[in-house]
Amino acid sequence: MPRLKPLITALLAAISLPAISQTQSLYRFQDLSHLYYQKQKDSLTKAWACPSLYKEKETQKKYGEIWNDRTKFITDAIKDDDFLHDKEVHSYVEGIITQIVQANKAMIPVKPLLFIDRSPSVNAYAIGNNIIAVNLGLVAFSQSREELALAIAHELSHNILNHPDNAMKQRAEWLTSKEYKESLTTALDSKYERLSRIRKVLENYSFNRSKHQRYHESDADSMAILLLKKSNIAFNADFFLRLDSSDNIYHTPLKQPVKNYFTAYNLPFEDSWTKNRSKGLSTKTYDFSDSTSNEDSLKTHPECIERYNKTRSQSDKATLTAIPPQIHNNATKMIIWNMYNNGAWNQTACLYRIFLEKDKGNTDEWYDFMVTNVINRICFFDNMFHRFKAIGVKQKEYISRDYFAMQTMLEQMPREQLDKYCKVLQEASFWKSMSPAENGFKKVSYALALDPYNSAPTKKTAAEFTKQNSTSLYCEYANSFNK
Repeated sequence: MPRLKPLITALLAAISLPAISQTQSLYRFQDLSHLYYQKQKDSLTKAWACPSLYKEKETQKKYGEIWNDRTKFITDAIKDDDFLHDKEVHSYVEGIITQIVQANKAMIPVKPLLFIDRSPSVNAYAIGNNIIAVNLGLVAFSQSREELALAIAHELSHNILNHPDNAMKQRAEWLTSKEYKESLTTALDSKYERLSRIRKVLENYSFNRSKHQRYHESDADSMAILLLKKSNIAFNADFFLRLDSSDNIYHTPLKQPVKNYFTAYNLPFEDSWTKNRSKGLSTKTYDFSDSTSNEDSLKTHPECIERYNKTRSQSDKATLTAIPPQIHNNATKMIIWNMYNNGAWNQTACLYRIFLEKDKGNTDEWYDFMVTNVINRICFFDNMFHRFKAIGVKQKEYISRDYFAMQTMLEQMPREQLDKYCKVLQEASFWKSMSPAENGFKKVSYALALDPYNSAPTKKTAAEFTKQNSTSLYCEYANSFNK
């Protein structure tokens, strides 16, 4: 599903996210998809046999390749832990699906298999064969149950209308057609602009969890509205407008000066660290306000304003149901943990999301725990002379002035000060409120920050953690250093 633009102030106020102070555990290590969905993975591999649809051997062979590509996408995603089964989030999303299915049994006779994708992207996607995936980014972004239901109904509609399966057939037919072969030959034989000509001819036929056939989206929108109305779930076209800004999370300014977020932990801070001391084009004045030319992850869909105009007459005047704060909080936490755990280049973005949560009044000390982990990870890479990689520099067009200041600060602060950050955070008062697993992971995170080359003592620390906390989600990180 798409992204979003500012909505009505009254609507935002009616479904605003309350502050959360208590620390609650997330999913278990055993809820990662390589363990939780092992049976489904084996079943999919056996059950998803490619049907024989074409008499032409070449077309059938190509169709088989595309079909197997989709199967491999799912099985690889399960194996690589792209999915997880957080009980609360999964149950909440599945509850919406159940309501839609029960009211539309003629179109959805069997409840689809649901995957929760760990991606921060505000999206969901239909896989075909009665399977859909909903990204954590969509759960965290949606402000009401009705918004989330619209995205889910949209993807259910893709499956009902056989869009994923038809797309595979069309690709197979096109890639083996006479027209395609002649066009490709002409492009290869051309003397000028050969590359651009080939790009126009070639079509990406691998299954992808973010790209959709744009011309199918309007059909899916129309059917989604029908599914919702039969399910007694309100439809509000304003969601399409809000979706237009969903890629701009790092454009959101902080509510306080960057310095305040660090000095709150009694960490030293020099304003000079936020000033770019390099020379050249990167230092020229930039206002950090124009994002209109940025390509977002929903450009394959019709423009959001177009979707709004087509459907606003069908909007219901109904009170929206706020998503429970714990569902929002779980989704946000899992996004932050996943960014920290799986992306060496995501640490500034991870830290910025934490500060945005604090700006909402969220006092859950788990976020302080993650500040420590992020700083330790930057220190880890700095000791291997890869600090720049860990910071993950983003283009100015995609970030706010505050993000740029923090990015610059993390890049330019002296190494001894970064080491001091690690040491000070180890003694912070919030550790008294952390669970045994989090206090145990503290030792792992700090040991790795000081010993990037994983000496025997560091590996021993990680091994002891996983032995004592075998069900903790933090084992995912610790296990990577035991191998």
